[in-house]
Amino acid sequence: MKMNKKAALQQQEIIKKLSDIITGFYTTHGRDNFIEYLPPKDLSQKIDLISVEKNYDWDVVFAWVEKYLKYSVKTDHPGFVNRMWAGANQPAIVGEIVTAITNTSACTYESAPVSTLMEKYMLDQMLDLAGFSNGVGQMTTGSSNANMIAMMAARNISCKSIKRAGLFDSNELYAFVNADAHYSMDKAANILGIGTKHLIKVPQKSNGGMNTEALQEQLTSITASGGLPFFVGATAGTTVRGAYDSIPDLLELKKRHNFWLHVDGAWGGAVIVNDRLRDKFLRGIEEVDSFTMDFHKMFGTALICNVLLMNRRKNIFRDLCSVGDTSYIFRQSEKEDDFNLGAQSLQCGRRVDSLKWFLDWKFYGKTGFAERIENYYALCEYAEHYVETAPELEMVVPRESFNICFRYKAPESIVNEFNLALRTSLYQSGISLVGYAYINNNATLRLLICNSQFTKSDVADFFNCLISTGNKLMKEWI
Repeated sequence: MKMNKKAALQQQEIIKKLSDIITGFYTTHGRDNFIEYLPPKDLSQKIDLISVEKNYDWDVVFAWVEKYLKYSVKTDHPGFVNRMWAGANQPAIVGEIVTAITNTSACTYESAPVSTLMEKYMLDQMLDLAGFSNGVGQMTTGSSNANMIAMMAARNISCKSIKRAGLFDSNELYAFVNADAHYSMDKAANILGIGTKHLIKVPQKSNGGMNTEALQEQLTSITASGGLPFFVGATAGTTVRGAYDSIPDLLELKKRHNFWLHVDGAWGGAVIVNDRLRDKFLRGIEEVDSFTMDFHKMFGTALICNVLLMNRRKNIFRDLCSVGDTSYIFRQSEKEDDFNLGAQSLQCGRRVDSLKWFLDWKFYGKTGFAERIENYYALCEYAEHYVETAPELEMVVPRESFNICFRYKAPESIVNEFNLALRTSLYQSGISLVGYAYINNNATLRLLICNSQFTKSDVADFFNCLISTGNKLMKEWI
C-alpha cells in the first residue's frame, strides 16, 4: 500500500514550515536573554491556553510552536548553568527528529531492527569502556530508574525467593548510600519494599565522600543484629558538591561483607572516557557490580539518554524482568530473541533513544568526548580561581570536581536569604539561571558547566553579571 499523494505533500509542507521556524529560532535566540520570564498567571494569560480554535488548522499548531519557543528556557544559552544538562548536540537533535518521524518502539527486533543493533553496539562499547567482563547493559529512562533496577538486582540476588515469594520470608534488608546520595535511592527503597528506614545514610568525610570507616561500623552492627546488608550505592559526583565516593575502599569492604556494589555515575561518571580523570575519580570501576551514567549530561546528548551496565552477569536482566505471559510480543522460538530488548526491560514500550546516542558517538568519538570533559574540568578550575580572587564572592566548600559551590558575601544574618534573592533576580531578569542548594545549612549557589560551547569568557561574564546584580541588590538590603 502506498501513502495518499495529497497526504504526502502535506507532510512535506509541514516539515518545511517547522524547519523554517526552528531555523529562525536558532538564528535569533542566542542574542536574547535565556528566558523571557513571566510569572505563571501572567504567562498563562499571555499564551491564552484556553483559547478556542477550529480543528485541523495547521496555522494554529505552528502559532503554538512559536509561543512555546518564545517563552521557553533556552538551555543552550550561556546563562543557563542551573542543571546537569544544557542544550543538546546537533547529531543528537538530528537523531531525535528521525526518531519522532519513524515513531516506533524499541522493544522487539521486528519493530525496530536498526535501533536495536545500534543500542547493542553502543552497550558493547560502554561495557568495554567500563572494563566489565561477561556483562550486559540496557538503556533506561534515566539514572533514577537505573539506580532502582540495580538495587532490585541486588535484592533478588541476596534473596533468591524474593521474585516469587516477595519479602515476607527474608531477613531485614539494608542498603547503604552517601548521606548526599541522590533522592532516587530513597524512592528505590520505597518502591522495592525495602523501606526508607532500611536505607542507611552514611556520614561523610570532610570532602563530601562517604566515610567508609563509619560504613564498616554500620555493616558490622547490622549484621550482628541479624540484618542483611545487601546493597551499597556509591556516588560518582554528588548532586550538590560533586564529591566521589572511594571505589577502592568500598571494594575492600565488599570482600568482607559480600554486598552488591553499585556506582551512580549519573553526573560524574562521564570521566570514564578520559583516562586521566577516570584514574583520578573512578579507579576500580571495572570491579564493581553495576554502573550507571547519563549521556544527556556532560556529553550533551538530547534528553533522556541513560545506560545501566551489569558486570559478570550476562543474563541478569532477563532473569530480573521476565515475568508474566509475554508470548504475544516476545516469542522464545524466534532467532532474534536475544535482540528483543524489551524482554530485558521493566518497560513494555521502549522509546528509541539509541539513534541519537549512536550518532553522537560516531560524530565525536571517545576522543572528542574525552576532550570535552577535560575542558569542563579546566573551566571549573578557572571558575574556582575566579571566586577565590573576587572580593565579593567566596567558596562555601572547596571544589571536589565539577561543581562550584559559592556565594555572594553578605552579613551572616542575611546571607542565605540574600543569595536566594540574588538568584531569583538573575533568573527573572533573564540574565542567568544558576543552581541553589544548602550545605550544612549554608546557602550555596551551584555553578555547573556542561555546555560544550562554554568558554572562559562565558565564565567571566557569568560572574561579572552576578557581582554587578549583587552589588545593586545589596544597596537595597543594607
